[in-house]
Formats: sequence, C-alpha cells, structure tokens
Amino acid sequence: MRVLTAIPVYNEAKHVEGVLREVRRFTPDVLVINDGSTDATAELLARQQGLRLVTHPRNRGYGAALISAFAYFLASDFDVLVTMDCDGQHEPARIPVLLEALDSQTDIVSGSRYLRDFRQQSLPTPADRRYINQIITAELNERFGLGLTDAFCGFKAYRRCPLTRLHITETGWGMPLQLWVQAAWHGLRIKEVAVPRVYLDPHRAFGGVLNNPDERLAYYRRVIADAWAEVSAWTRNPCLA
Repeated sequence: MRVLTAIPVYNEAKHVEGVLREVRRFTPDVLVINDGSTDATAELLARQQGLRLVTHPRNRGYGAALISAFAYFLASDFDVLVTMDCDGQHEPARIPVLLEALDSQTDIVSGSRYLRDFRQQSLPTPADRRYINQIITAELNERFGLGLTDAFCGFKAYRRCPLTRLHITETGWGMPLQLWVQAAWHGLRIKEVAVPRVYLDPHRAFGGVLNNPDERLAYYRRVIADAWAEVSAWTRNPCLA
C-alpha cells in the first residue's frame, strides 16, 4: 500500500520544518500545498529534499489547498491519501493509527479530538470552537446519520476509489462539511479514531468575518445547505453524480 501524506501550509514557518521531519519518519512520500504563504515558508520548503510541492501564488483557502491535494493524489499512483495540518495540532506519530484503521470495510478514517482524552498537555480548546463543533457535528449526524464526534478534524486517511466519487468545491474552512454531506450521500463507510486535542495558540484566528463565532456558525450552516442542494440535484439528475 503506497501512502501519500498531504499537508496544507499557510504561513507556517514556525512549524513546517519540524512537522516535515516527523512526518517523514512514518510516510516518506510527502506533498505540501503552499497556499500563498507570505512569511519564510517558501524558503524553508525550498531547502527540503525530495518534497512534492504544489504552490498557490496567492492564498486561496484551506479547502482550496485540500482540493489541490486531492487532484494531485488522484493523478498519481498512490493507494491512500493522508491529510494533516501543519500547525502542531496533529501528531505525525498517529499516522500509523489512521492507516491501521483503514481496513477493507472503511473508506475514510477521520481523527476525532473528542472520542477520548489523552495525557498530553494542551491549552484548553477555545470555547467558541468547541461549542460550534458540537452544534455542527450534531446537526450533520441528525440530518445524515453519520455518527461523528468531530466534524472538523483535518487528520484523515482516504482510499483512492471513494475519493474519486467526491466533488469538493468549497475553498474555505467549511470544506469538511461539504465532504461529509457528499460522503453520506454516496454511503461511504466512515470510521473515527481518537487523536489528542492539541491547541498551541488559543488566539489563532480564522480571518475576516469568520473571527465572529455567530458569522462562522452561519457560514458553516450555509455550506451544509449548499452541499445538500448540490447532492439533491445529483439525485434528480444522476448524470451529475
């Protein structure tokens, strides 16, 4: 089984070298999507040997970086795609845990920071993030029967064939919600595995109006509504799916 690990990066000069060093202990094939970084990230990435790199000339958003990762993976001959963040929240040592869970009866393995507690010390989860995660996760579960505990964790492993069935277009932070709606519509088999809840910077911002929790919650609900309208159109016209 050939595994590609993809990491969206935006202004992560503080973390990128350490994260890549750890990731390469577990998966030698690594793709970084540099989403228009304006700090020293590009220079640090240029020093990396054997790194697969996609560069967005300007910042296009978290979802856009993952869309580029999906496209790169599907154009390659890798069997499994792992995605993770570069801000220190995801521990590369957990990659084997995701891969072990990706058995023949599973299409997507998703990390969950709320399945159980770990001993690792971390800053507390920002209250608004935890609250919004709970609300959106509950709404997804109720509407689509997903049984998730963490709708937003970006630490995932995907099999190739199921990923070809997704048509992700959301370029912002709400991209995982579009993914979950499409995964439910296709009947993809989803498994969660526990990962530590790590917050290194409680002041890390989403940017713009999304820094306002009410605006962020409304945006997430719009993404879900739009995703449902899209898959409903697929139902009415199967050739779109």
